[in-house]
Amino acid sequence: MDNSQTVDVAILGTGPAGLQAAIHAARKKVSVVVLGKEAKSSLFHAHIENFCCMFDVAGDTMLENGRQQAANFGARFLDEDVLAIDPQENGYALKTETGTTFLATALIIATGTQRNRLGVPGEKTLLGKGVSYCVDCDGHFYKGETVAVVGNESAAVDGALTLTEIADKVHLICDKLEVSDHLRDKLDAGTVVVHQGAAVKAIEGENQVERLILASGESLPLTGVFIEQGAKGLLQLATNLGIMLDPEMRYIQTDKQQATNMAGIFAAGDICGPPWQMAKAVGEGCVAGVYAANHAKAKRAAA
Repeated sequence: MDNSQTVDVAILGTGPAGLQAAIHAARKKVSVVVLGKEAKSSLFHAHIENFCCMFDVAGDTMLENGRQQAANFGARFLDEDVLAIDPQENGYALKTETGTTFLATALIIATGTQRNRLGVPGEKTLLGKGVSYCVDCDGHFYKGETVAVVGNESAAVDGALTLTEIADKVHLICDKLEVSDHLRDKLDAGTVVVHQGAAVKAIEGENQVERLILASGESLPLTGVFIEQGAKGLLQLATNLGIMLDPEMRYIQTDKQQATNMAGIFAAGDICGPPWQMAKAVGEGCVAGVYAANHAKAKRAAA
C-alpha cells in the first residue's frame, strides 16, 4: 500500500521558528505540513518576558496560539518525528515514525538543538572511543560487535533497529518508551534487548569503551554506546544530505534567505546557532517560510 503524500513545504519542528515559518509559508497559498511534537519545544515549559510587545506569557500558550494561527492559514500538523530524509529528483522524501512518507518540494529544518548529554562518568573521556551521539554517522564501525543505545524516543529506537543490521547484539537502555505504535511493534518484533526502566550509571573502559554500568549495578560488556535522546537530531538527519554545518559540526549554516547549501532546504531558529532567543527564531522562521514557499512555487511553475 502506498503511504506517501505530496506537499509543497515540509517543516521539521513545532517551536517558534517552525510555527512562524508555517504561518508565512501557508499564507503564500502553498501546502504545508509541520512535523514534530509540541511538548518537546524548549519554549513549552518557558515563561516569556523579553519578546517585543508581550509580557509574562506562558510558553505553551504561545505555542498553541501559533499552531492555531498556522492552521487557520491551512498548515497541517502531525505529532510525529522524522526518521530519515532522502533526496528525490524534485525535492525530498521524509519518512516519519509511523511509516508515512512525505514528498516535499521544499524543506525547513527548525528542530532546535539537542542537549542530549547523559552527564555520567566516562561519557566525555570516551567520546570518539566508543561513545557516539549519532548511529547514522558511526554505526558502521561496530559490525559484529555488542553495542547499546541510550534513550526512550524515536531516535533511540530507530537507531537500535538500524544497529541490529550491523552489530551482533544491541541493547536499548531506556526509562519509559515514548514512541509510536509502529516503532514499538518493530522493536517488539526485532532482536533488540530492551532494558526498560533502566538508567546508565557509568561508561567504563581504558582507551576504549568496554562496559556499561546500569544504576541497578548490572554490567553490560560492549564496545559502543550511542546516546540518542529525543527525536532525530541535526547530525542524523543531515548526514546523507550534504548540508553544510559550522566548523564544530553543531549548527546549520544559512544565507540571508535562511537557505542552506542544498537547493530547497532552509533552516531557522536555534539549529542555526546562538543567540538562543525566541525573537531570533521567529524572525528566521518568517524568512525561511517566505523563501521556501517561493521555491516551491517556482518549481511548480517550471514543471
